[in-house]
Amino acid sequence: MTQLTAANTNPSFDIPKQGMPVTIITGFLGSGKTTLLNQILKNKHDLKVAVLVNEFGDINIDSQLLVSLDQDMVELSNGCICCTINDGLVDAVYRVLERENRIDYLVIETTGVADPLPIILTFLGTELRDLTNLDSIITVVDAEAFNPQHFESEAALKQITYGDMILLNKTDLATTEKIREVEEFIHDVKDGARIIHSKYGEVPIPLILGVGLTPKHEYIDDHEHEHYEHKHHEHHHHHHGHHSHHLENDGFVSIAFESDRPFDVHKFENFLTEEMPQNVFRAKGILWFSDSELRHIFQLSGPRYNLHADEWRNTPKNQLVFIGRKLDSNQIYTQLHKCLL
Repeated sequence: MTQLTAANTNPSFDIPKQGMPVTIITGFLGSGKTTLLNQILKNKHDLKVAVLVNEFGDINIDSQLLVSLDQDMVELSNGCICCTINDGLVDAVYRVLERENRIDYLVIETTGVADPLPIILTFLGTELRDLTNLDSIITVVDAEAFNPQHFESEAALKQITYGDMILLNKTDLATTEKIREVEEFIHDVKDGARIIHSKYGEVPIPLILGVGLTPKHEYIDDHEHEHYEHKHHEHHHHHHGHHSHHLENDGFVSIAFESDRPFDVHKFENFLTEEMPQNVFRAKGILWFSDSELRHIFQLSGPRYNLHADEWRNTPKNQLVFIGRKLDSNQIYTQLHKCLL
């Protein structure tokens, strides 16, 4: 059985969750980070989200939803909370972790002039690495106000370098030529960057939450945190992102592939690295390889992917979902079919 479907696919993979997922939103001053936060709070669906900010001022907290307010934390009736980082990032994270009511996601907004690396290392090089799971790093860039001089700042350049996804915001205010110029600059700074266009910070939530794959080794190995030993294709748990009925805006579609035949691992890897369309932004699923008795949980975000192996709990099969803009389902189907044995 092999099957393709379009935009409203929601495969219910039985996948374990590892630590509280953390998304870091970074980007230069005025790029639209807080607007993106507000969109997440507005469109989170059934997720309970905690947002860590430097100040509450610009977060759109509906007074109708307000349950309680203390000096550093706002609680909303929809299950979300907002906390300030006044007493330090680690303390703020522990305040979220110690809450009686479980939080599904933690989203952190950095300041516009912050180098994101110290925040990344806080989650990878301290005791928080056992309690949280650094999920993705989203970098917001202002398409209209873009100026290469901004990026003479080392922090601003690192914001792009460490981003899993670059959210090119305010594209409604910029000309086509200006957008092309910004994209060329970003690609010069970060080869293979995956860029998503947005207006008012509106972006499909499955593209930015539940990514589950910021590669720890890239930061740890470079900065001599000896706690972490990287192996080839280090594997991380997948957390099932909430899919897909809110993907339709901006031309995004979801394509599902299932097969009861196994993949040849080398052919599938060649598909990922050489053949997969550039406009695939996210992919995830459960993979069955002919040379392995284990199931492999697969996550791809932007140019990076990871696999995590564990035991099969049912009959082996392949289940995959690809999310992207203007995808040719027949092309992807044909390429994947060639990877099967």
